[in-house]
Amino acid sequence: MDSGLFTSLPPGAARLIDSALDEDLGTGDHTTSCLVRPGQRGEAVVRAREGMVLSGVAVAAAVFHRVNPGLEVKVSHADGSRVQAGEDIMHIRGALRSILTAERVALNFVGRLSGIATTTRRYVDAVQGLPVKIVDTRKTTPLHRSLEKEAVRAGGGYNHRFNLSDGILIKDNHIAAAGSVREAMRRAREGRPHHLLRIEIEVDTLDQLRDALEAGADVLLLDNFSVDMLRAGVALVAGRALTEASGGVTLDRIRTIAETGVDMISVGGLIHKARWMDVGLDVVGVGERTAAS
Repeated sequence: MDSGLFTSLPPGAARLIDSALDEDLGTGDHTTSCLVRPGQRGEAVVRAREGMVLSGVAVAAAVFHRVNPGLEVKVSHADGSRVQAGEDIMHIRGALRSILTAERVALNFVGRLSGIATTTRRYVDAVQGLPVKIVDTRKTTPLHRSLEKEAVRAGGGYNHRFNLSDGILIKDNHIAAAGSVREAMRRAREGRPHHLLRIEIEVDTLDQLRDALEAGADVLLLDNFSVDMLRAGVALVAGRALTEASGGVTLDRIRTIAETGVDMISVGGLIHKARWMDVGLDVVGVGERTAAS
């Protein structure tokens, strides 16, 4: 594998790869061990079977190398690339048993993560030319967050908080616990571990927005606001804080939402509603048996 073609893997990716291989391998790849001779070499190609934006290519390459470090993996298109149906994504050469054993896990990563990148790119393209960021949420597959959020970036989106320690986000249940927007803000300002930690608060009405703004919120999450309310909210904030639209965001509405002037639009569906993309592996050459297995 040409290491120059790959970025470093996201945190936790190596552990996920090992767990995925353990899950898929079980007590052994009995089909491959029955049908492929030890030491038999081969060449395979991973191809896109539909148009997509790629993500997970480096992870897939790492899967092949985890099964057999001797495999030669060459990438044709890196994460973030647009590819069409039939285009090659990567070539793998070496022990055929290893290629076939790694196949499904490698394709699962690329198919899932490319689905997120492709979905994100559709949302990003829909607001092209407008000064707004499309951001994800923490609605992620448990333990897969680093990979899924990297897929959002591959699609041109931005990441919201990675975890609960990345910032203070006061939501409706926190406000209910504190008793009011102003009291929630007061507790957050007094209790945050350092003054650089940004405070964001979710508001449902323009009155709550006024209270939060006066209490010194850094970011205002305008939850399920109508388009008219979003315009009014942006005008009321007048650049004194960042604004984020959230709730009920769909591809057909996102440009209208962006045109209200909000700074960010958060879309949980970038991840949890993305469908898998169709990628496949084809053996394109079978060589003679060698001493290595």
